[in-house]
Amino acid sequence: MFKVGSIFIPVTDLERSKRWYELNLGVTKVDEWQEKGLDHGVGYVFNDASTGLVLIKVEKTQPTEFTIKGKSKNVYYNFEVEDIEPVYGLLKQNGVETTEIHDYGVMKGFDFFDPDGNPFSVVSEEISSPYHKDNIK
Repeated sequence: MFKVGSIFIPVTDLERSKRWYELNLGVTKVDEWQEKGLDHGVGYVFNDASTGLVLIKVEKTQPTEFTIKGKSKNVYYNFEVEDIEPVYGLLKQNGVETTEIHDYGVMKGFDFFDPDGNPFSVVSEEISSPYHKDNIK
């Protein structure tokens, strides 16, 4: 019944962010708009999915994560990839700040950060993971 339509990301420099997201996430631009006195944004879609990614121009950085306990933070969503190593290598090659790849047994993952410091998580599910696409019915 429901599916994720779009993910909205606050960015302080829309032109810089457009170049960065197109280069690093390989998204395809669908639309750009600017409403006088309201908002300025650009909408993308991922090449292998219908989920949208929307960059919205903001005046100052805003949190895109929440605190779990103490100083431990978590992102609101993650990106799933089939093979995590090439994605990690591409981001590192492009100078993107990342954490190391962590192996959680049935899943591998790492975090990376956009030019505004927005954190994102990338995961790759092993076939034995209950969240692997072949195991979800």
